[in-house]
Amino acid sequence: MQLIELPPLWAALLCVALWPVFQVAAAVFCLRLPDRYLSVSLPLFRPHRWEQGGAFYEKVFRVRRWKRFLPDGAAVMRGGYRKKHLTDRTPAGLQQFLTESCRAELTHLLAIFPFWVFGLFTPPGTIWIMLCYALVVNLPCMITQRYNRPRFLRMLQRQQGQTPTTAEGKAAHTE
Repeated sequence: MQLIELPPLWAALLCVALWPVFQVAAAVFCLRLPDRYLSVSLPLFRPHRWEQGGAFYEKVFRVRRWKRFLPDGAAVMRGGYRKKHLTDRTPAGLQQFLTESCRAELTHLLAIFPFWVFGLFTPPGTIWIMLCYALVVNLPCMITQRYNRPRFLRMLQRQQGQTPTTAEGKAAHTE
């Protein structure tokens, strides 16, 4: 519901200016979030059976074909963790990677929600365009995190001498 009447050019400029603000705000919030809220064992981040250890994302979205083209937000955020290339494959390094994977997923999830703000100062149909934009920009990053996380979790479990498990805690069948 449009509450503020702006000339079309001003509304468009405000849209262009606000999206980066919302994206950065989500990133800053998540960077300051303590690691204990970003555990792979929490329901939001836990791998689910239907994800098939990440295989679902490869089958449906062909994630391996395009994930390398996604930008790494750590390149622009001071204090960010670069996830492009994992260099530390120790248990501590893998645990940090998993935590940062959860942080990245939450950042992109939170960055979707402000789409409704644009409805306050743009014509009614614009809010759907803003929702589509938010999804197109953020879902690929979330999908990539959901795809990668189970694989790195299995790697960590193997290093710790555990049998890799599924989302339900059952032993995974690995080749």
